[in-house]
Amino acid sequence: MALPGGNQDLRGEGREEMGRGKIEIKRIENTTNRQVTFCKRRNGLLKKAYELSVLCDAEVALIVFSTRGRLYEYSNDNIKSTIERYKKAIADNSNSGCIIEVNSQQYYQQEATKLRHQIQILQNANRHLAGEGLSSLTIKELKQLESRLERGIARIRSKKHELLFAEIEYMQKRELELQNDNTYLRSKIAESERVQHTNAASSGAEFNTLPAFDARNYYHINMLEAAAHYSHQQDQTALHLGYETKDDPAA
Repeated sequence: MALPGGNQDLRGEGREEMGRGKIEIKRIENTTNRQVTFCKRRNGLLKKAYELSVLCDAEVALIVFSTRGRLYEYSNDNIKSTIERYKKAIADNSNSGCIIEVNSQQYYQQEATKLRHQIQILQNANRHLAGEGLSSLTIKELKQLESRLERGIARIRSKKHELLFAEIEYMQKRELELQNDNTYLRSKIAESERVQHTNAASSGAEFNTLPAFDARNYYHINMLEAAAHYSHQQDQTALHLGYETKDDPAA
């Protein structure tokens, strides 16, 4: 429905005519738009009530009051008889509701009694398994209890052996892994030692190629050089003073 000024009502029929989108359900403030929407939807509701009564052979009664107090109704039968039928159905439902409530309470009480009885039986069975309260049991019940205990012990031992075997298998696998790791580490250490020995041997060979150091030869050579130097100085001094040496060929 177009509003004055060309705008459309986004709260009512305007949005619906724009594309049948989702309509925000709240009171339409504009009086004209509200009245137009009421007329359209009232007619649609009456049409749906008629279709429901015809297609499904249902007894339908529809009563609508407008904001001005005008009455609109539809019924495929006498609307008063439909209303009386409605009142009777409400009364019957109230009585049946009371009956259902009483029955539900009785049912819950019976279920609670059964559960308490089952709990008592389980508690007594646990006490018997623990070796308590056996005085009230007969020979047959004691034999049954003994059989239950033996079967339980057998299952417990079977489970214990299963867990032990699994643990042993795991430890064996772990031992093998540790042995492999140990072997690998030993091989790495041996390889490292071989490399160190090889480097040390090569360093020793290079050191042996150098001339050997002899302290005695070193000092002997130095002493000879010092004596020769001293003799040369003495000869120079003698010549400077005018002396002749014995080794002079001119003597």
